[in-house]
Amino acid sequence: MLSISSFSDPSPYPPIKVECPNSRYAREMLSNTGSCNSEISAVSLYFYNSVILTETKKDYADIFHKISIVEMHHLNIFSQLAHMLGADPRLWSYGGKGPRYWTPACNHYPRPLNALLQNALRGELNTIAKYQKQAAMIQDQCITELLNRIILDEQIHVHIFQDMLSDIR
Repeated sequence: MLSISSFSDPSPYPPIKVECPNSRYAREMLSNTGSCNSEISAVSLYFYNSVILTETKKDYADIFHKISIVEMHHLNIFSQLAHMLGADPRLWSYGGKGPRYWTPACNHYPRPLNALLQNALRGELNTIAKYQKQAAMIQDQCITELLNRIILDEQIHVHIFQDMLSDIR
């Protein structure tokens, strides 16, 4: 059985602040809140996973619930950053044709346990790659420190999902 004591890295989060408004960085933060690869996607997917696993795998359902709370914290951080950078912090992102609202259709909803865990793991790995790319591109130390701190949480989620996959094999 899994013995997971923490769903978030123990290091403190840096203060939520920005050096100055920046529309390009604001769009990046909105992407982290309201695109298909975003914190709201993780929150909604993990909520769903928790609900469908409650009767058959209660321990896994509880893990998904607790990870979703960490993801909600990330959603709050990125929303505040987007607002401080000058954007309206709705659940949307910007593409070539303007704003696009987030939709639950962004998520894939596999039900077999192995596929469900693989989907969650893939999402975390994609998120880490996205945040690493943003941290390398953004020239605001306040934002990059927050991105790097959030990456630590996402890495813990990767390890948890890998452990869960190992547990069912």
